[in-house]
Amino acid sequence: MPQQDHLTPVIVEDGVAFDLPGVLIGTAEYREGPTGCSVFRFPGGADCEVDVRGGSPGLFGGYPRIDALFLTGGSLYGMEVGSGVAGAIFDERKATGLFDIACVSGAVIFDYLRRDTLVHPDKRLGAAAFRAAAPGRFPVGERGAGCRASVGQLWGSKRFAPEPGGQGCAVGMLGSASIGVFTVVNPLGAIFDEGGRPLRGFLDRETGERRSLDDIIANHPEEAGLMQNSTGRNTTITAVIVDRKIPPFELRQFGRQVHTSMAQVIRPFHTPYDGDILFSISVGEEPLAFPAPVAAEAASRLARQAIFSAVLT
Repeated sequence: MPQQDHLTPVIVEDGVAFDLPGVLIGTAEYREGPTGCSVFRFPGGADCEVDVRGGSPGLFGGYPRIDALFLTGGSLYGMEVGSGVAGAIFDERKATGLFDIACVSGAVIFDYLRRDTLVHPDKRLGAAAFRAAAPGRFPVGERGAGCRASVGQLWGSKRFAPEPGGQGCAVGMLGSASIGVFTVVNPLGAIFDEGGRPLRGFLDRETGERRSLDDIIANHPEEAGLMQNSTGRNTTITAVIVDRKIPPFELRQFGRQVHTSMAQVIRPFHTPYDGDILFSISVGEEPLAFPAPVAAEAASRLARQAIFSAVLT
C-alpha cells in the first residue's frame, strides 16, 4: 500500500456545469485508493443547519455559520479533510488572531467495501480540493467522495451483491432563486425510480435481478438478517444550497423536509446502520420570495434527480 505522505492529489476538472452564485466547488482524489473528497467554498460565508438521521453518522463541525463544507470518503479517517480545509483558509487569510478562525463542517462515508487499500482522504487532499475550488462544476458518478461508494449492502451475503454508488448533483431555479443538491450515495438500501422499480442494489447473483429489501425479507429472511453486519458501513451525505437568505428555524425545517423526501427513492433509508446527514445551506442576503416549504418541495425533486445522477452516470 502506498504511504499517505507519498500520494499525489489529483484535481478533477470535469463534471456537470451549472450556475449557483456564492459557491465554489473543488474535487480531489487519491487514485491509489481510489477515494476522494469534494469541498464547497463560500467566499461570503453561509448559514448552515444539519439534519442527522442515520444511526452511524460521521459528522465534522456542524456549525451554524460556515466558511466551507466537505463531503468525503475514508470513513472517520476522512475527517482529516476538515483540518486541511481549515488550514488552507487560515493560510489564505494570513490569520493572526481569534477572529480569523475558519468554521468548516463536513461528513464522511465508509468507502472500503469495494476496495482493499487503507488510503484515505487527508489534510493535503482537503487543502488541494479547497484551493482548486471554482464556480459551476461538480463531477458525478464514481468520482470524488463517490469513487468507491456502494448501494444495497448486506455485508457477508453470498446471494445479494451491492452495486456501485457515487456522487451526484442537480441544480434548478425557483423563480429567480437557484437551488443545488449535491449528494454522495452509499446506502444500505437500494435505489428505486419514481415508479418504484429498483435501479441499483441488492443484485441477485442467481437471477441477475435487483430485489427490494421487502422481497428479501419475505423470501430470504436469513439473508435479510445479515443487515446487522453492516453497522457503520453505509451512508448518504447531502448538501442542499439555496442562494437566498433563509432564517435558521425555516432552514432547519427545509432540510428535514428534503431529507425525508429522499426516502422515496432510497429504501430503506435512515437505518441504525447508515450515517445519513443533510446540510441545508443558505448563501446571500436577498430573502427567498417563496415560503421555505415551497422551496423545499422544489429541492426535494432535485434531490431525487441528484441521487439518480450518482448511480446512473
